[in-house]
Amino acid sequence: MLNIIFGDIKNSIYHPPTYFDNQYEDDWIIHPLSVEMIKDVDKSEVKSPHLIESPVLGPISPKEISGGVKTLILMAFDDTGNIFNASSCGDDCAKWIVEIGRKKDLTINLHHVMDFSSAGDFDAVMLNTGKPVHGYAEYFHEALKIKER
Repeated sequence: MLNIIFGDIKNSIYHPPTYFDNQYEDDWIIHPLSVEMIKDVDKSEVKSPHLIESPVLGPISPKEISGGVKTLILMAFDDTGNIFNASSCGDDCAKWIVEIGRKKDLTINLHHVMDFSSAGDFDAVMLNTGKPVHGYAEYFHEALKIKER
């Protein structure tokens, strides 16, 4: 289940890319979910745990993938219970956040109203109010109310 909380919260990882650079594991990079996310968001191909082929940058290490993909990988594989700042992701990561939330309990922190319109149908709980939402329209309406406070 996807849980969303807006604003500053204690113990959230505000800059996930830095955390990723110091915590990721090789197995995370070559997992089929990561391979698919890297291909979709960064348009890059995973060759090995230490080599990713970027059409823009050429051969890169996992530390050089986008901050959004780093955050997605942490959401999927970091089992420490950390809450990650999803505002470090672009809207092109929204469908992946929803997908990860379908597979496991996932709590994310947002500082902006992310555009989940490309994610299709989804369920989430807005932790600021405790209200469950079903789909983008309900999420957007509730997020605007929270942000106005």
